[in-house]
Amino acid sequence: MTTFLCARACVMRECALRRSLSHAASAMKPGARVRVLPSRRCLFDEPVRIKVDGLAPRQRVQLRARLVDDRGVGFTSAAAYEADGGGALDLGTARSLGGSYVGVEPMGLFWSMKADTPHTKLWKKDAQHPCAVDIEVFPAAGGERALATETIERAFMVEGARRRSVKVGRIRGTLFVPPGRGPFPGILDLYTLGGGLTEFRGSLLANKGFVVLCLAFYRYDDLPKAVEELDLEYFEEALTFLRSQPEVKGPGLGVVSISKSGDLALSIASFLPGIAATMCVNGCNANTVLPLRCKDVVIPPLKADPSKVFVTESGILTIRDAVSDPMAEGNEASLIPVERATCRFLLAVSEDDRNWNSYLYADQIVKQLKDHGKETCEVVKYPKAGHFLEVPYMPYYPSGLHAAVGQVVAFGGDPKVHAEAHVDLWRRMEAFFKKNLNHYEKSLL
Repeated sequence: MTTFLCARACVMRECALRRSLSHAASAMKPGARVRVLPSRRCLFDEPVRIKVDGLAPRQRVQLRARLVDDRGVGFTSAAAYEADGGGALDLGTARSLGGSYVGVEPMGLFWSMKADTPHTKLWKKDAQHPCAVDIEVFPAAGGERALATETIERAFMVEGARRRSVKVGRIRGTLFVPPGRGPFPGILDLYTLGGGLTEFRGSLLANKGFVVLCLAFYRYDDLPKAVEELDLEYFEEALTFLRSQPEVKGPGLGVVSISKSGDLALSIASFLPGIAATMCVNGCNANTVLPLRCKDVVIPPLKADPSKVFVTESGILTIRDAVSDPMAEGNEASLIPVERATCRFLLAVSEDDRNWNSYLYADQIVKQLKDHGKETCEVVKYPKAGHFLEVPYMPYYPSGLHAAVGQVVAFGGDPKVHAEAHVDLWRRMEAFFKKNLNHYEKSLL
C-alpha cells in the first residue's frame, strides 16, 4: 500500500510538473504581431504590406494608425478587419469592414488619416527626419490594451542624399541633391503654403535623380511676412543659383508647381529663358492673388467676384466660382502669354477642385498654345479628385485655411479617388521630367 501511495504521489508530481511546463510554454508562445513588408523603414512615397499574425481564427480586430507631424498635430485612422481561418490578416488582400475606409486598401491606413485639429494639413518642416507611424491592433469588442503594435519609419530622403539650406543673396529655400556626383537634371519646386516652404515633394523628387530647389517667396526665415507684389527677378535669381550648382546638368531646368504657384510657373516659363519642362497641378492661366512684376511691367491679379462665394452647412466656404474667367473681357492684362514659352507642359487637373475651375484653365492653356501652332502641352484629368494633388499616401486634405481668403475653404475630392490620383500623378511627374530634362536642346536657349 505504501509503495502504491508513493508511486501515485510520483505520478501526481510528474503531472503537475508537466502542467507547469505546459503553462510556461504557453506563456512563451508569441501572441499577435504586426509585420511590415518589405521593411518597417521605407520612403514616404513607397507602399508597404501590413500583416498581422497570431490572432484567433476569424477574430475581429481594429487596426489603428497614428503619426504626429512637425507642429505636434496628430493624424489618425482606423479600420475594422476579420482574421482568416488561420488567425492571420493581410491588408493587401483583406477587406476593411468599416472605419476610415472600406474594401481592400493596402495603404488605406495612411491616406485616410485625419488631423486631430480640423482643417489641418500634414506639415513636414525638415525632410531629414522621417515620419513615425504607429500601427496598433485592438480587439473589435473594445479594450484599451493593444494586442500588437509596430512603428513604421517613413523617410523623405534616401541614404546618401543631401539637404542644404539656401541663403544666397535674396534667395531662401532648401536644396536637395541625390546621392552620387551627377550631374543631375535640376528642378525648381514652387510648392508653398502662404509663401512659406514645403519640403516633402522636393526631397522625394530628389530621390528620383533630380537636384531640387524648394523655393520660398515670403513668410520664411528672414523674408517678409507679407508682400504687396511678387517680382519675377527673384525667381530668375533662383534659377541662376540652381543652374550654377556643380551637381546640376544644364542648361534646361524644370519647374513644378501647385495652386497659386501654378501661374507663377507659367509666368517663369513664358518670360524667363532656359526652362525645358513645366508642370502645373491645379493652377490658373492668369496671374492671381498678387501683382507680378516683370521688369517695368506689372501684371495685375485676376479679378474675383465675392458674390459667388457661399457657405456650406458646416460653415466652410466654397470659392470655386469666385475667380473670374481668365478669357472673359476685361481680364486680358492678367492672362499669362504661355505661347511665348519654349518648354513642354504637363497640366494635372481635378474635376472636383473646389478652389477654382482648374479644368477650364487647362483647356484654355491648350487652346492658347494651339492657336499659336504649338502642340507642347499634355493634360491629365482626375475625375472626383480635389485641389491638393500631392505625393503618394499623403493624408487627405479636404479643407483648410486659405492664405488669400483668410478663412477655411473646401478643396474637394473623394478620399479614395484622390489617393489613387496621387499615385498615378507621381509616376507621370517623374517620367515627364526625366524625358524632357534629359533631352533638352541647347538651341532653345
